[in-house]
Amino acid sequence: MLRDNPLAISRRDGTASGTSIFTLNGPVTLPNLFTLQAEFRNGQLPSVAIVDFGEVPYMDSAGMGAIVNYFVHCQNRGVKFLAVGICSRVHELFKMTKVDSIIPCYPSVEEAEAHA
Repeated sequence: MLRDNPLAISRRDGTASGTSIFTLNGPVTLPNLFTLQAEFRNGQLPSVAIVDFGEVPYMDSAGMGAIVNYFVHCQNRGVKFLAVGICSRVHELFKMTKVDSIIPCYPSVEEAEAHA
């Protein structure tokens, strides 16, 4: 069985109070889901969650499920969820699953913060 590279996740505060920026680095796939879910659940829920996909080369359906799950979790708690820096390969998955019609996507963290 082919193993994916690990997924590294960092979390930092945004420019506005209550904004958290999750920077993902690596594939968002089934073997990496527990790492992703643990980081999303770690700490206090922000008022705005920005997920930076700038260093995500690909995502599988399990990864998409985890992202949608966190999006729904945020929506149910009044948290604004924004995605940024999505490469063309991952964006195709967003389009194919119509997730691009429910999750706001921006080219950069700065643009997302301006719309938060």
